[in-house]
Amino acid sequence: MALTPEDETHRLVDAALEELSAGEKKWATLTLAARRALLEQVRDLTVAHGAEWVTAACSIKGLDPSSSLVGEEWISGPYAFVSGAATLAHTLAALESGTSPLAKAHFGSAPGGRTTVQVLPLSIFDSLLLNGFSADVWLKPGIDADTAKRTAGLAQRDPAHTNGIGVVLGAGNIMSIAPLDTLYELFAHNRVVALKLNPITDPLLPVLRKVLRPLIDAGVVRLLTGGAEAGTYLVNHDLVDHVHMTGSSITHDAIVFGPGQTGAEHKAANDPILTKPMTSELGGVSPTIVLPGEWSTADIEFQAEHVATQRLHNSGYNCIASQVVVLSSNWKQRDQFLAALRKALDSAPSRRAYYPGSDTRVAGALENYPKASRLSGGRVLIEDIDPGKEASLLETEYFAPVLGVIELPYGEDEFAAKAVATVNEKFIGTLGVNIIAHPKTIDRLGSKFDSLLAELNYGTIAVNAWTGVGFLTAAASWGAFPGHTIDDVQSGIGIVHNALLIDGAERTVVRGPFRPSPRSLINGEWSISPKPPWFVNNRTAATTGRLLTEFAGKPSWAKLPAIFASALRG
Repeated sequence: MALTPEDETHRLVDAALEELSAGEKKWATLTLAARRALLEQVRDLTVAHGAEWVTAACSIKGLDPSSSLVGEEWISGPYAFVSGAATLAHTLAALESGTSPLAKAHFGSAPGGRTTVQVLPLSIFDSLLLNGFSADVWLKPGIDADTAKRTAGLAQRDPAHTNGIGVVLGAGNIMSIAPLDTLYELFAHNRVVALKLNPITDPLLPVLRKVLRPLIDAGVVRLLTGGAEAGTYLVNHDLVDHVHMTGSSITHDAIVFGPGQTGAEHKAANDPILTKPMTSELGGVSPTIVLPGEWSTADIEFQAEHVATQRLHNSGYNCIASQVVVLSSNWKQRDQFLAALRKALDSAPSRRAYYPGSDTRVAGALENYPKASRLSGGRVLIEDIDPGKEASLLETEYFAPVLGVIELPYGEDEFAAKAVATVNEKFIGTLGVNIIAHPKTIDRLGSKFDSLLAELNYGTIAVNAWTGVGFLTAAASWGAFPGHTIDDVQSGIGIVHNALLIDGAERTVVRGPFRPSPRSLINGEWSISPKPPWFVNNRTAATTGRLLTEFAGKPSWAKLPAIFASALRG
């Protein structure tokens, strides 16, 4: 008798998990050198099949192959994954030689007795390609440099001690998330992995089979597809020891507590039906704080494009997309900035609303804020919110091209502190926050500025940069601010990426130049970076993204001129 679709799904899951059980035994016997060799093969295969990966992503998202927006798929897809695999291989090489992955790291300090670890730049090539950008992992208070060096490497410090089978429930928006999470489970936690793709990304399956082939052949990774029923059967399987997911808090709660009214009752009682350990990255409502200052017209236009990118990259279907701009109503250039922001949102390249439920979420925003402006491409800008009506904007992740503006009635001296308190106390989620400030404003605040950063309860903080740069930085930690629980999960529990395998990461702080080159140099900022390739209006992003991917796979001085030429044309 033929199997029902449900029985066939169960058969495939059972077989995959049985194979992983056997693969775990093999994984325990592999040396660090053998594991590094697998990573290097994955890195090289990703470069080789990068164009195929991007083609699949464009088909999913309905992107014209000739559009500059294809650059988003190169940079957030193959480039991010190649960088992650390459940096993990570097980490294993250090452990293999008996040294710490942090042996040559630059350490610093931050308020609250924190030690910091520089994770960008890590090489002369980083310094050239992302000139003016930096990223530091802030360790939890009390962890010093010696401890960080000693504990870096996580589960790869004892590779023979494996930790069972982990399930990764892949995201449906950014194509590198699922494979990067797979690598983190495998190397940071020493768990073999059953990766279940989000159904949206099923067209990527043939490519992932090719690039992950070394890990599949080693028996330590299995790829699965299917809907919610397949996922439910998988995570509850007796052979599964741990679950990691990327998605929404609603999906998380349905998995942990069950769906509907019964699930709500379980959550209210903090009585999970899934009792296995679970980590997650779940998004939230991300703010962009704009500190008042005296900006030139060019500064205003560039930073308006910057904020538009923070919202419109991937059409707003990013867990880290900025949803709310926090302004001072007393800022003398408020009106000029808002006019530039409206123009940047309205003139950005149009694209299809590919992510399920987008139109419904946009309609919900318009229902809550009927005075909102409808811009080209289905975008929505919410301004002039009536007092006391901000809650929906601050507590609902619209996951769509919807951007709101709230204003606080404070001048320069008070605004920064009030804005930090507002985003900490009134916004749902703690994944990331952006701060845009003129260098003179930062200089004027002095040590108070770093104290304000320390007060922000967010997993990634970006100063004059987008938190997406933290996502793209392989050695940076990525995840919610520590402290969430399964019954109040907000932006999730645990971290990923972290390719130096740092133990005790609390947050990542990214910094970038306030202006692009050459205005940066003219105004005393020592940065030669032009408009970044992730900006939605960068004209050569597709070419630059492809070249960066090829470079990440095999860095070479000879490859730099073509990258610089493309970036400058952008």
